[in-house]
Amino acid sequence: MSTLNHPAHHLLADLDGFRVEIDESRQRADIVLARPPFNIIAMPQRDQLRLVFEALDENDAVRVIVLRAEGEHFSSGGDIKGFLAASPEHVSQLAWNIAAPARCGKPVIAANRGYCFGVGFEISLACDFRIVTDTTRYALPEQKLGQIPGSGGSARLQKMVGITRTKDVVMRSRRIPGKQAYDWGIATECVPDAELEAATDRLVEELIGFSPLAQRTAKKLLNDTEDSTLSIAIELEGHCYSRLRSSDDFREGVEAFHGKRAPVFKGS
Repeated sequence: MSTLNHPAHHLLADLDGFRVEIDESRQRADIVLARPPFNIIAMPQRDQLRLVFEALDENDAVRVIVLRAEGEHFSSGGDIKGFLAASPEHVSQLAWNIAAPARCGKPVIAANRGYCFGVGFEISLACDFRIVTDTTRYALPEQKLGQIPGSGGSARLQKMVGITRTKDVVMRSRRIPGKQAYDWGIATECVPDAELEAATDRLVEELIGFSPLAQRTAKKLLNDTEDSTLSIAIELEGHCYSRLRSSDDFREGVEAFHGKRAPVFKGS
């Protein structure tokens, strides 16, 4: 495994409830929740997850990041007692930490099986792709605790499925099966549970085949224009297109197309 480097690297010395696997030969990094059976996400773990995403974003050997978990459940959510012990200042940072997959310039895939509740759902919503199975259950159950989602869950969900469905999920603490999540546009793909790993592998291999420069550009453009007007989105798209026009990867893509061969992208 490669060494993780970050300005706050001392916080990464002892990862709390998860591990990181880096396979440079496959240009892939896996962040694996490892506190079975329910993979509860503790308060310190949220800070570490953010730092790990930032470290992997700077690692040139990694092209794609996969967020997955040990066992039959992705995560049943956060450490409930931890919320009462945390200061208001710390709690106010929860959404920033859990948004780390969205800020990361590289594609991030969430492989979700079993329970995917609370912060487990929220960090998955911050990823670019979500692969679910027939066992997956998404939920934001905070109403049962006299609370609301605090790490971006209701806001991200509303952007995806609209206010009516979001109220149904949040205000009733409803559990959404994997197939329904796919039908609603929350999940990218729904597969039989036994095929989750294979489906994740296929998506990683597909994403690695594209230009890393074009991938980063597309992700940032889509994230930045989610709340913009159509005219502004089109204007920004044009600027991004023109910048890529002068890239080595674009030239390689055009030459490979005309040469009827697979492109070899360098990310420049």
